[in-house]
Amino acid sequence: MKHELPLLQALIDHFRKLPGVGEKTARRLVFAVLDMEDGEVRDFAETLQQVKENIGFCKRCGNYAESEICGICSDKARAEGLLCVVERPSDIYILEGSGNFRGRYHVLHGVLSPLDGVGPEDLNLDSLKTRVDEEGITELIIATNPSIEGDTTSLYISKMFSGEGVRVTRPARGIPLGSSLEFVDRGTISKALESREEI
Repeated sequence: MKHELPLLQALIDHFRKLPGVGEKTARRLVFAVLDMEDGEVRDFAETLQQVKENIGFCKRCGNYAESEICGICSDKARAEGLLCVVERPSDIYILEGSGNFRGRYHVLHGVLSPLDGVGPEDLNLDSLKTRVDEEGITELIIATNPSIEGDTTSLYISKMFSGEGVRVTRPARGIPLGSSLEFVDRGTISKALESREEI
């Protein structure tokens, strides 16, 4: 737009950095912010700042946490010996939404991708090995996205634990190849976890 206000454009540009937010959605969000009461805008900005300053990663699993250990890792009601390996902390929230998994999680913070220069040393794999050894893990569910990189990562992890008495499984393929967990409905995720397969 020829007479765009620089501050408005700056905020639009910031919103566009969010996943799934294009130009039109960013504009709608900016106009929604402008329509908010002053106090609401202050609270919104303050909450954003607090989230960035106070939320880090769980030292045990790599999930988002406000303290050293996240609520899932410290939950004594969780099934012992069952560990679900995911790519990102956001995947945990998706799997938890299925209501079907009562074990704990381990976040890799990525997947193997040689073309992008991401190797095993770039992932949270050393601590996974430590956890399996120290926590008496009997089954690993590798819930990486069904993509070439996700499948490569799951195969790599299964080889890491080959011959160590750990069952390594993968959710059944109700999840389309090349898709992301965040776009799969709860029922499909729940069924895929129930029908997991050996790798």
